Amino acid sequence: MRKIIAVLLLFAMFTSCIPLKKQVYFQGDLDQNDSITKIHDQPYRLQVDDLLDIQIKSSDDGVTKTFNPTVSQNSNNIRQSEAGIYFNAYSLDKHGNIRLPYLGELNVLGYTTDEVREKIDTEFEAYFKDPNDVFVEVRLAGIRYTTIGEVEKTGMNILYLNQVNLVQALAASGDIKLTGNRENVHVYRKGIDGTKEFTVNMLDINSFDSDNFFIQPNDIIYVEPLKQKSWGTGTSGMQTLSSLIAVLSLVTTTILLVNAL
Repeated sequence: MRKIIAVLLLFAMFTSCIPLKKQVYFQGDLDQNDSITKIHDQPYRLQVDDLLDIQIKSSDDGVTKTFNPTVSQNSNNIRQSEAGIYFNAYSLDKHGNIRLPYLGELNVLGYTTDEVREKIDTEFEAYFKDPNDVFVEVRLAGIRYTTIGEVEKTGMNILYLNQVNLVQALAASGDIKLTGNRENVHVYRKGIDGTKEFTVNMLDINSFDSDNFFIQPNDIIYVEPLKQKSWGTGTSGMQTLSSLIAVLSLVTTTILLVNAL
């Protein structure tokens, strides 16, 4: 009986704990893939609900103040806060339009930020004698995304970068928990042609060359749990052994009490 219990303990411990190969990121050798690198070099094209930070500067202070909202002295660096960017940025409506002073509505759905800048420059030619007197800068007002599932910090995040990859996105969310499935990270992306689902194996070093390694604004990243979490026996061998010893102690105590009655 003791041998059977010992075998059962060892079996339960090794099957319920999470092996190291399920925890180590980027295993294997990196394969070079020029076609994937080309995909990474393609600029992002704007979607509905994206926020654009458009800076328009001129030697004419009136023009500058018209296009760039002033910041109250009582709200230091409000433009750098998330709320400030939301209220000061230009949002693409459901038709893909943004609305600018003088220029009115401009449709920029599917444009890159460089193409938006060029379009604004062209529109300004009708309003200024010297278009070169106006300097236009267009960029995304941060990349927003949502993380759910087995990460340390779930919720919506924003990173003020031109590009954000999965490593950066997950690191900003506190990394994947030990009970998270690194082998099958889901990315849900809504675009003009509907919602798509992608999966990335973060255990494989070649995930760097995945065409979905870079996230896009409004992506949802879901990390599913490993089966060990549902078993509730622990994430390591020692935790599992402690849990089993506790259960066996309870069973032994119960048997002794029953026999004593």
